[in-house]
Amino acid sequence: MSLIMAELEKCEANVLDIGQALIHEQLALGILVEVVTAPSTEAVLQDTMAKIEAKGFGIKIEPVNAEQYEHWLAGKNKSRFSITLLARRISAHHLAGVTQILHQFELNIDKMERLSGRVPFDDVDSQNAKACVEFLVSARNEQAVADGEKIRDAFFQLASEIDADIAFQEDNLFRRTRRLVCFDMDSTLIEAEVIDELAKAAGVGEQVADITERAMRGELDFAASFTERLALLEGLDESVLEQIANGLKLTEGCEKLIATLRRYGFKTAILSGGFTYFGDYLRDKLGFDYVYANQLDIQHGKLTGQVKGVIIDGAEKARLLTDIANREGIELQQVVAVGDGANDLPMLSKAGLGIAFRAKPLVKEQAEHAISTLGLDGILYLMGYRDREI
Repeated sequence: MSLIMAELEKCEANVLDIGQALIHEQLALGILVEVVTAPSTEAVLQDTMAKIEAKGFGIKIEPVNAEQYEHWLAGKNKSRFSITLLARRISAHHLAGVTQILHQFELNIDKMERLSGRVPFDDVDSQNAKACVEFLVSARNEQAVADGEKIRDAFFQLASEIDADIAFQEDNLFRRTRRLVCFDMDSTLIEAEVIDELAKAAGVGEQVADITERAMRGELDFAASFTERLALLEGLDESVLEQIANGLKLTEGCEKLIATLRRYGFKTAILSGGFTYFGDYLRDKLGFDYVYANQLDIQHGKLTGQVKGVIIDGAEKARLLTDIANREGIELQQVVAVGDGANDLPMLSKAGLGIAFRAKPLVKEQAEHAISTLGLDGILYLMGYRDREI
């Protein structure tokens, strides 16, 4: 770099564009320059080439005419997108599928980068492995990318075929300025539906689990099914709540994700159709800023089979997300929402980045983005973070 710049300085060159990449000890450097002292240009460039080649580097110099330069300038107005590919391991098969879709919709790869860390040779087959490659692309043909849903559907179909997750996002300012992340709790932050665990303790486990599954698939109205399930818990001793809380298993990547978000100053919230007892438990354990869930009605040490106040259903989750964003002075485009059930869809659609996490098929189909192959910390990749920053 220093040698090249010293030579270009002799031509009084202005640097119009520059980029560099180092991949496996191979350096690639590209520079677009405007030469001021044109008469001496050819001699200087020939001398520059000789000096660089003498040091073992390859160099190629090409003139750029006015038409080519104007075409380059026009590129600043192109639509730009990011495509995030996530899998336990990324193969050539994965990349071939992604690049075929990019070709189909006339998208140029401006930059491609691995966001995940380097995998040791003796760990490549680990079941806990994770890999992520991010593509930053621009449109060659604006008409070809006019229908974003069509592109998203193509990536969704590919992801289901190659056992990977692929997120397609507009590469705008909001993507890099997220400030609030809202989570569902059951089967998202924790690997359980708490109401099912309470039902097992009450001896009505199978009955309640069947209703829960149908509600999460969107086959039943959430509020009605919630009331029906809750009524079956009447008489359960409140001491069971602590036992279940102490046995809850956090979802893979949960602690890492929340710790990273807190370190970078994000606000975090639990918006759950579950219960405040368990939401508060997670808040104390992990440090959430907000917890909204259903408050169990307990009298004389026993559950009454009812809750106090408004039931937190899908519509209420969306309202709470909006309310928190307004309270914190955060645009909805700066909000991330994560959930797995049909009752999470309203808040996923409200957020600038809505993610269906290990979700039911109906939810994956209707959400703009989905993660099924990695843990919760995979969300950081969709937000543009690299492993070395986590």
